[in-house]
Amino acid sequence: MNHPHYPHLFQPLDLGFTTLKNRVIMGSMHTGLEEVGDWDRVAEYYAERARGGVALAVTGGMAPNDEGGVLPGACGLFSTDDITNHRVVTDRVHEEGGKIAMQILHAGRYAYSPKAVAPSPVKSPISPFPPAELDADGIEKQIADIVTAAERAKDAGYDGVEIMGSEGYFLNQFLVTHTNKRTDEWGGSYENRMRLPVEVVRRTREAVGTDFIIIYRLSMIDLIPNGSTWEEVVTLAKAVEAAGTTIINTGIGWHEARIPTIATSVPRRAFVEVTQKLMGEVNIPIVASNRINTPEVAESVLADGCSDMISMARPFLADPDFVIKADQGRADEIAPCIACNQACLDHTFSMKLSSCLVNPRACSETELNYVQTDTPKSIAVVGAGPAGLSAALVADQRGHRVTLIDKSDQLGGQLNLAKQVPGKEEFWGLVDYFKRQVELSSIDLKLNTEATAEKLAGFDEVIVATGVLPRDPQIKGQDQEHVHSYIDVLKGAVEIGENVAVIGAGGIGFDVSEFLVGGEDSPTENLEEWKKEWGVGSPTETAGGLASEGPQAQAATRQVHLLQRKAQKLGKGLGKTTGWIHRAALKMKNVEMVGGVNYEEITPKGLQVSFGEARENPTLIEVDNVVLCAGQVPLRDLYDQLEQSGTSVYIIGGADVAAELDAKRAINQGSRLAAEL
Repeated sequence: MNHPHYPHLFQPLDLGFTTLKNRVIMGSMHTGLEEVGDWDRVAEYYAERARGGVALAVTGGMAPNDEGGVLPGACGLFSTDDITNHRVVTDRVHEEGGKIAMQILHAGRYAYSPKAVAPSPVKSPISPFPPAELDADGIEKQIADIVTAAERAKDAGYDGVEIMGSEGYFLNQFLVTHTNKRTDEWGGSYENRMRLPVEVVRRTREAVGTDFIIIYRLSMIDLIPNGSTWEEVVTLAKAVEAAGTTIINTGIGWHEARIPTIATSVPRRAFVEVTQKLMGEVNIPIVASNRINTPEVAESVLADGCSDMISMARPFLADPDFVIKADQGRADEIAPCIACNQACLDHTFSMKLSSCLVNPRACSETELNYVQTDTPKSIAVVGAGPAGLSAALVADQRGHRVTLIDKSDQLGGQLNLAKQVPGKEEFWGLVDYFKRQVELSSIDLKLNTEATAEKLAGFDEVIVATGVLPRDPQIKGQDQEHVHSYIDVLKGAVEIGENVAVIGAGGIGFDVSEFLVGGEDSPTENLEEWKKEWGVGSPTETAGGLASEGPQAQAATRQVHLLQRKAQKLGKGLGKTTGWIHRAALKMKNVEMVGGVNYEEITPKGLQVSFGEARENPTLIEVDNVVLCAGQVPLRDLYDQLEQSGTSVYIIGGADVAAELDAKRAINQGSRLAAEL
């Protein structure tokens, strides 16, 4: 019987020895949870997704040995104790009706460790440690260790393993001449270069038997120079199928590739075309991945014949009940992954525990729970931005009587500015999600309402989430008509000329600059334009899939000068995994980025500046407009009044700390406060 909403997504998949109840795989994410060592916490994280309807979850990457770990101390299955710990996880997932596979990840030259090994001693640009070249015995050890990891995974109760052969990790490094300079039986011809991954799959299948899932994660477009050709991709796919692979999952781009693959500015389902090319070349299920974040998008990928299954990773951080909500026709209630990377990948690469901007409970399922209160209170929340919305919704969920007040005529606060920026279209969905949650709640919403201390006198508790005001940079001449705040610019409330100076190069300065140089059509909404802009071609035309003509960005609609006082690289404080994308995007649009600037005066002709502590080299930057993005200050007058009057009051979000607008901190703070009231 066809599913009423998503007939392809909810069709079971028979693998012969087992059946997956739908076509959804929770893709592998390294969260850092396993390294914490609290296995009940790890188990609950995966179990919650199994309860939410995921057919098959894949763990974060587990190292097969010390040299293969991404970081020193990376988790793996090295002993009997490890098997016992992992069984806590698999048992819990199975109790919830789910299946789980363990990803085996050997980092090769990507290992952030002096123990790193690789096919050849070619240093990675993302690790400071040059790898040692493996000899024949060393290669044999790596194969044996990967096979042993798979055997231990089976002993620990996993339903399968995913062998990580993409993203530029160890097995991928053997495949391309970019990293494999060998002349022995493991290098040279493609038959020799692909020998290692094929041998790993073959020997893994021999070791685990027939009734065990083996997923091979295959890089279908490397996005590096001298990457795999399409003929080689197909050859490898057929070889790993013959060697015993159950499912082929899609890997997109090496980690060192200078093309974004999962950030919010990447169009949805941007890379499914390469997966579709492989359909029909093999007789086993193929999985599509990357920037698939709604049931509608997932269904369209399957309906278009692009794959047999869908892998979504970060969407299950955002909402563990993604699948069950889709199944019940409640897609508008799914907390959306906005692909911001702020609390997941940025945390991972900063060696912090992962979470999620829109869902602070992600990876904190055992310690952050919204339990019903025994003492319902009347709570006023002032400010309907991300902090106030989160506090109001959690307090309501727990049974408190909540009134949400905002002087604006709409929910969302500064999220409504962010969604205007090209490449941040996902923020529209986040605002819509919050609107829907408020509609479904018992919250008494009062928009177009100014909150005063007098009006709040009758509440048991007051939460102030009034946000921020733009900081006054106190530049001579800033009151002239051609000088504007970032707020008016992003709202479209002012006309902006063709030559603009942007003062302040934090996150908002970069956003405003991208807004100013972008055209009417955002490349994020136009896949072919986005591919052209970043130089993404096809591996059928060039090895690795880079366009032969290189990046071809649209012409900038304005000349922008992005300036900051600090004499350092602009964008240094941007996201760890996304900052380079913003810098590259502005560079492609010929934005002039200058640090170490003193703002001497704004004149009718432009901006007078000097440089350095000695205020040298006075220069007039001739512009039509100046946009002020010089930071924010907390808007906390109401809080101060309430505190002085003895009201039980809390302050959260930008009103508490205004250093860069931070929705991640705001939502986390609001949720955690409401969980405790």
